[in-house]
Order: sequence, then C-alpha cells, then structure tokens
Amino acid sequence: MVASTWAVDVPWDQATRGDARDFCRYLQLAGKPGGQPAAANMVPGKRPSSAGFAPSTVAHCETVCRGFYAYHLVAGTGPIVNPFPLARPGRAHAHHNPMEAFPKQKAGLFRPKVPLRVPRQIPDAAFNELFARLGSNRDRALVAFWVSTGARASELFGVTRSGADPGQQLITVIRKGSRAIQALPASPDAFVWLRLYQQEVHGLVPARADDPLWWTLRRPFRPLSYHAAQVMFDRVNAAVGTGWTLHSLRHILSA
Repeated sequence: MVASTWAVDVPWDQATRGDARDFCRYLQLAGKPGGQPAAANMVPGKRPSSAGFAPSTVAHCETVCRGFYAYHLVAGTGPIVNPFPLARPGRAHAHHNPMEAFPKQKAGLFRPKVPLRVPRQIPDAAFNELFARLGSNRDRALVAFWVSTGARASELFGVTRSGADPGQQLITVIRKGSRAIQALPASPDAFVWLRLYQQEVHGLVPARADDPLWWTLRRPFRPLSYHAAQVMFDRVNAAVGTGWTLHSLRHILSA
C-alpha cells in the first residue's frame, strides 16, 4: 500500500478510503508480473497459475493493509481514520441464516469474497505411479503413514521411536495447533515399510526411545526435516510429470 500511494503521489499517512478502494480494485483487475494463462502451464496436481491475482491474495492484502493502518491509528502515527474500514454499518447480521453459526468478525469493506476450494485429491492411478517411483523404504513408510493417518507432514517428523507401536497399529504425533499428543491408527503396510527401513539403518542411527524415528539416508545422518522430504517428493513428481504436494496426501482418505 505504501508503494501504491507513492506511485500516485499520495503520502501513506494521508491515504483516504477512495485510495484504499482503488488499490483493492486495481489488484482485482490488473495482471500480475509474469502471469500466464492457465492453459499455458497445466500440470496434474498443481494449481494452474493465472494472469491475475487470486481472490485470496487480494483478500490477504486487504487484511494486511487494514491491520497496518489500525496499528498506526492506535499509535497516533497515521491517519485518524482507517482507510480500510470494516463492513458498512447497519443492522448486524441482517441476512444471516439462523441455521448457520455467526461469523467471528466483520469482513473488510473492500475485501473480495474468496470462493471455497475443493481439496486436491490424488487419483488412485496417479498415487500408485508416485508410490512406485519412491526410491527407499523410508520414503515408502513416510508416504504410507501420511496417507493412512491423515497427519500433517510436519507432525510425522516429530515422532520418536517410542511413538510407533506396531502391535496396536498406532503412531503417536504432536498436533500442530493444540500441541496435544494423539495416537493415530495407521495401515499395516505402513508398519511393514517402517520395519524394513529400521532394519536398513540398524546400528547406524541412534535408537533410544526418545530419538527421532526418521533420519536422512546419507551421512552424516541427521533427523529428517520437512524441507528434505519436500525435495524428495518433488523429485518423484518431476519423474512422473506431476505437481502434487505433501499436503495433498492428507486428502486421499476423503476421496
């Protein structure tokens, strides 16, 4: 927003609601740098890029700008009126459906409506091809656990050796938001791949109860990180010619 006000010769602390409205409207109409039509780069599993900004991007910019001016309004270093106000005043929830819950907060006046997205589910044929391209038992175990438990990728990396219970077919993770400890049921195949992986690294990595369950495959051995797993999955995607992400694995259960 500061750069936009500079472009129209308006100091940022003198921006009006008209400037804020024009800024949000410009984001919805103007094309982004280097944008290409969706048909130019269709990759299975990857959202096609468009020539313009997505509604979620415009909504995020509106929220950031509203918070920026709200901070300076409280600090007394900006305009006395926030140029990015909330929704128009009037009777609260005038058109609210009584069968639905009330929203927690009002939306911005210039905030566009963001359509609900359908989760990207990997088709069975595509998943089978991806799984066949995995190069190690560790990777097969990871993917099998992601698919069967529905856990986040980052949650699975925090599992210790004592968190895997093959007898009960459970794996214990720490939830990302609540930080609660939760035991999740997993498929028998996942524990089979895990056992094969553990046999390969037996005596090479620490194996105490509180040691990490997942390690890198190359020396020096280090606990596996999200970035390393993402690189592994990107390599498999490149071999198949797709663009699925680790997060897409969580939605296979609901397919």
